Amino acid sequence: MFLLLLITTTLVALGAALLTVRFFDAALLRIMLNILGEELASAWQRYLRFAIVVVGVSGGVRPLELEKYLTPNRPGATAPELSLERWTLELYRSLIDSLQSIAWMLLLFFIGAMIAYVLVNTVGRRARASDED
Repeated sequence: MFLLLLITTTLVALGAALLTVRFFDAALLRIMLNILGEELASAWQRYLRFAIVVVGVSGGVRPLELEKYLTPNRPGATAPELSLERWTLELYRSLIDSLQSIAWMLLLFFIGAMIAYVLVNTVGRRARASDED
């Protein structure tokens, strides 16, 4: 039963990550095209897709947290039973943790992209101004 829970939480996290990649794919490409240009944009987009999937799965699957179903917390105690309510809670937790991890990663990416965009525009404006002089 534990193995099935581990596989199911992995599939839930992977599904959430893949849906997020699909949802943000066009926006990521547009941002990369504006900052990096056509040559590097597709490579960085591919890397970001990979990073979203890795962060989503690693955030959504928590083996140390699931270990409680294998071994009891204290000597003499029994491990909790995997009832329908616990399954529901674990799958919900997996989904939310996966999305939360991806949200933090994308927030950091968008902050970095915003800084890069400002720097690229500032350097471009200065270059155009020095060419006009």
